[in-house]
This record gives sequence, structure tokens and C-alpha cells, in this order.
Amino acid sequence: MNQTPKQKAYLLLEDGLLIEGTAIGKSGTQGGEICFNTGMTGYQEIYTDPSYTGQIIVNTNSHIGNYGVISEEQESDYPKISGIVVNDYSPIHSRERSDESLQAYLERHNIVGIADLDTRMLVRHIRSKGAMNAIISSELNPEEMETELKKVPSMDGLELSSKICTKERKFFGEESADLRVAVLDLGIKNSILKNLSARGVYCEVFPAKSTYEELKSFNPDGYFISNGPGDPAVMEYAVETVKQILADDQPLFGICLGHQIIARACGIGTFKMHHGHRGLNHPILNLKSGLSEITSQNHGFVVSAEDIEKSDTVEVTHRHLNDDTVAGIKVKGKKAFSVQYHPESSPGPHDSRYLFDQFITLIKESKK
Repeated sequence: MNQTPKQKAYLLLEDGLLIEGTAIGKSGTQGGEICFNTGMTGYQEIYTDPSYTGQIIVNTNSHIGNYGVISEEQESDYPKISGIVVNDYSPIHSRERSDESLQAYLERHNIVGIADLDTRMLVRHIRSKGAMNAIISSELNPEEMETELKKVPSMDGLELSSKICTKERKFFGEESADLRVAVLDLGIKNSILKNLSARGVYCEVFPAKSTYEELKSFNPDGYFISNGPGDPAVMEYAVETVKQILADDQPLFGICLGHQIIARACGIGTFKMHHGHRGLNHPILNLKSGLSEITSQNHGFVVSAEDIEKSDTVEVTHRHLNDDTVAGIKVKGKKAFSVQYHPESSPGPHDSRYLFDQFITLIKESKK
């Protein structure tokens, strides 16, 4: 049994909180915005979700690493996080299907981390103080870390989608499929493409800064705007593309960042949340059906409810039951809708996957 030798590491938050722990993953130093995810499983899916680009993830589940990693559970081609913070880290794993240990995986992808600290206390601190930058290091002393932490960019005003999206147009699904969807990749998860493909959709995935004319060249039956990282307020390139899709009244579906971009294309503002929504257990109310959904979420920005109240073009379709934030919208008089959460990875009976069916129905009706 190979175990990583215990090595001291520190976690330093922007507000001065300093915690000592044990180094895991790659030895070194890395900074980012610290946030927490309440999911009880699925750490590999979290680490490879492009929406987490530039962030340090605190896993609230106390045991991390015990089932290793497996290639088919990747949400993108490599982990996008800046670092991880865990309580009880397992250097060994018991799942027979695993390709490798989490430790080997993190080392291979140069991801730094820290373990053996009180994540319960840390999460309560973040919930109280709000999202902020932090730095993990197993090579610097606390004074040196303070200097490096000042170099970490703020998520406010940060554009990341064009940096981590596909660089070339690519295809997903069966070319013989009945329906074609143009996907604007702002940091898309593989499971979204799998859900579209499973419903008879052939997708062409376009780089984030693609124009509407470029998307139209695929001759699609509908358009999809993906999830992704960064601040939607600085993504006018994507907003302009969506404005043209809406003006052409084409079937349109957006998830997470895509939801925020659709809102901004309709004149609805977005803002940074205190500490965001990240986990697998977030309750959502569907205002049309009256039913609740237990959902997967990962976002630090949200659509302005106040702006929607003043709008003649957008209506709220879903609300978050914990804080009443906007979780879904529909554009009035258009074939366009979006949600803030992730229906492709809903837990349990997949409460929200009907949204993909809703999109397919919308496309088929528009083709009649």
C-alpha cells in the first residue's frame, strides 16, 4: 500500500484566517476563490466541472478519495479546480472499477490540496463571511503566502469561458440523429451533451466567442447555451449571440451561466452571491407544476429578481426554496427558456431531466 508521507500545508483566507493541515495532491502553492460543495458523492465530477475554474473546493463530505477515480465520470478532459480542501483524505480506494487513486490523479494533473482540518468550521466561516480568495501551500510560510494571495484575481469581472472552452468546432452524438442542436460552449459538462444525444440530438459544439452566423452554419433545429465559469457581466460576446438567436425566434435552452447570459440578453441584470449554491440537495419549486425538485447546483452569480419584476419580456418559472432566488425563466413570446441549476446531474430519480424533454418538444413543435 502506497501512502503519501505526511507533509505540513497551510490554508490562508483573504480575511486572515490561517489553518494548518496536511498536504495532499501535488506539493506546491495555488490560489483561487474558496467555496464549498455539499454533495455526499461525486467529487470527480465536481473537480472536472469547468464551472469550477479558478476555485478552491471545500468538500463538506468528510471522506474524500475512498472510491478513487474513473475516466468515464469526467465532466471535461481534466480537472479545472485550483485546489481542494478536505477533512479525511483516503490515499487508498476500494472500488474495483477505478482507474487510479485520487492521489495519483491529483498529482498527475498538478492539483494542490490540504486535508486533516476542520471543514465544518471552515464552511461555517465561509457562510458567515462570504466567498473570498484563498491560497493553499505546502512550500511557503504564512508570511510568503500573504504576498502570493494578493496576486490571485477576483472572480468579479473575470472572463474565463473563452479560455477553457473548446478551441475548435466539434461534434457529439450520432450524425444520423433526427435533430441538430448548435451548442455554445461556455464551459460545458460532458453529461449535458450525453443527455442531448440520448434524446436523438446531433450536436455541434462551438467555441464561446462564436457568432450567431457561425452557429447557423450548422443548420441547427435549436440552440443550447452551456454552463461555465466567470462573471456573466463581462461576456457581451455571448450576450450578443443570444440576442440574435432570440431575434430570430429560434428554440433556445440555457443552463447555469447560459441561463444568466439569456437573462442579460433580455436586459436582466446579474450579481455576485454572498457564497453561492453548490451541492446536490438544493430544493427548487416549479411554479407551473407546483412540484418541487431536488437539484444539483454550482453557481456564484444569480439573475436579478427585481429586474424581472420590472420586465415585460421575462417571467420566472422556478425559484430556489432556500432563499427565493430565481432558478428558471422563460422569455415571453419566444421559444426560449433556461434554468440556473443542472438538470443533467440531478440526484435521486433525476427530478429535473424533463427539461431536456421540454427542449426537444419545443424544437419538434417549431419544425411543424
